Amino acid sequence: MDARGAIFFAVPGCPVTGEKLPLIVISHGRRGWFGGHHDTAAALADAGFVVAALNHPGDTWRDTSRTDSLSVLVERPADINRLIDYMLDDWPDASRINAQRIGLYGFSFGGYTGLAVIGGNPDLRKGLPNCATSSLLACKQLENGDAPGQPITPDPRVKAAIIVDPYPAFVFAEKNLKRIATPVQLWSSDPAQNADGLSGCCAVAIKEGLVAPDYHFVANARHFSFLATCTPKEAQVNPAACTDAPGFDRVDFHRSFHADIVAFFRKHFAESASP
Repeated sequence: MDARGAIFFAVPGCPVTGEKLPLIVISHGRRGWFGGHHDTAAALADAGFVVAALNHPGDTWRDTSRTDSLSVLVERPADINRLIDYMLDDWPDASRINAQRIGLYGFSFGGYTGLAVIGGNPDLRKGLPNCATSSLLACKQLENGDAPGQPITPDPRVKAAIIVDPYPAFVFAEKNLKRIATPVQLWSSDPAQNADGLSGCCAVAIKEGLVAPDYHFVANARHFSFLATCTPKEAQVNPAACTDAPGFDRVDFHRSFHADIVAFFRKHFAESASP
């Protein structure tokens, strides 16, 4: 199947088998899309997880009308809440999901989203440290006196989270991160590759706030090395997202990356099932 130049190996209409299956929801990065991590979703599905991804309205490759805005920071976590509601209540095979085994995978702005969903309580106010020097539209809105239109409410249904290169990190106060009780596996690209202004920027700051995260630093990885490997067409259209550091093999890295995230979710879902 060809979607947006990406090749998905899939079986349309494939029946869901099994009972009490764990669910993983995926939150894409800034101006991303639901298929940006299709190989990771496939690896999780092959391992026995139900996987659901969505487009965050106003912050996708096709619709950037609200990218970086305060409304996106507020509404992204609510998007995930609604996705979980749909999967548990209205999805045709909802009865096959174990509602006690729900995990989240979030990349970049999706990492911010995941941290907010599991109780990171982002601090969105005027005078926020580091906002004055940030180009983030939300910072300009906060400094102009705008306020969140609704509270950001955590979702206790998420029992484990994989957070990759979360951005923005400066909205999370250390004291709020310390309160997160959900197990987190945290991944960081390499700041030695930060000529792109993204790589290695943020995970370390989050690591210092979390209590004992399962932390993984990936030497020579660029921020976009966590996205699915690009087709030649994608590489032509978006070389910045498709080009890795010299000698870095994205395909080989994803094999070990996927093994680690599958093991993390299995471990914590097994623990949550223990009496």
